[in-house]
Amino acid sequence: MFYWLIDLSGTIPVFNVFRYITFRTGGAMVTAALFVFLFGPWIIDNLRLRQGKGQPIRTDGPQSHLAKKGTPTMGGLMILSGLVVSTLLWANPRNPYVWIVLAVTLSFGFVGFYDDYLKVTKQTDAGFSGRFRLLIEFAIAGLACFAFVWLGRAPFSTSLVIPFFKDIALNFGWFFVVFGAFIVVGAGNAVNLTDGLDGLAIVPVMIASLSFGMISYLVGNAVFSDYLQINYVAGTGELAVLCGAVLGAGLGFLWFNAPPASIFMGDTGSLALGGMLGSIAVAVKHEIVLAVIGGLFVLEAVSVIVQVTSFKLTGKRVFKMAPIHHHFEQLGWTEPQIVIRFWIISVMLALAGLSTLKLR
Repeated sequence: MFYWLIDLSGTIPVFNVFRYITFRTGGAMVTAALFVFLFGPWIIDNLRLRQGKGQPIRTDGPQSHLAKKGTPTMGGLMILSGLVVSTLLWANPRNPYVWIVLAVTLSFGFVGFYDDYLKVTKQTDAGFSGRFRLLIEFAIAGLACFAFVWLGRAPFSTSLVIPFFKDIALNFGWFFVVFGAFIVVGAGNAVNLTDGLDGLAIVPVMIASLSFGMISYLVGNAVFSDYLQINYVAGTGELAVLCGAVLGAGLGFLWFNAPPASIFMGDTGSLALGGMLGSIAVAVKHEIVLAVIGGLFVLEAVSVIVQVTSFKLTGKRVFKMAPIHHHFEQLGWTEPQIVIRFWIISVMLALAGLSTLKLR
């Protein structure tokens, strides 16, 4: 349909809009949102019926969470469904970057789905082996990063670009595949750790997707990238369509995930969306900017690392509970206070990350 409508633009000029990434990004956003709005209730009812007791609640967590017992999980299926349908309808099917990022997203989503499945069926908050899960994630991410390097132009495709400097890039050689895989896996698990309160993860993901949609569009446009003095990566502009689909699907999901949540995202969604953000950052050569825009996810991940390391080395905990959003719960902050304040932080970090596009 996509090519058919473009071909018609010769006789019906209005169809020429389908050539523009900006128009198709808007179309992808609306399509994904409508899909999740329309099919969301049916998906929630089916998941509730099949899961019975829903997602297990941590017994060592805040007592207020016990009221959420019985809420179905795997809500990421709603997001991924809307994302896939919208991307297939609006993105250019000849663009390899779209297929690579989509493959990473769905593969990470499958890993998360299996983890959620084990938690629901065994009624435990522990899924399958963490080491084995990381091994699978690194294999997926490694293949994707190898493809990015192969598609790009040497030596730029194996280099790490430093923000604020237009000419500084560190060439890692083929070690960049390992570095890129670490970025993708780290992003996936950081978003996964953030998903602990109603609406906490999905809005920062939407903010990051909006930011990287803009970055992808600019990096993939030779004129804009030259004006901003950022490195041009041919073909990556099409990833803006995928980011638009995530934004739309996220809006639809937030309708059902708003407190009190009718469904949880689960590892199915958080791992997939984090992996998507990481793979887009590697594709457009803005890995460091991801750490700024996704600074909230980094903070959540670092809080867990610090907590575990401190307890193993000294027997003492730095935070009352990790990830850090639980620490603030233990301090007496209400769930809406934490969620909204973290949203505000995400917006500020996104603005800071986008500022690097001009400050060169």
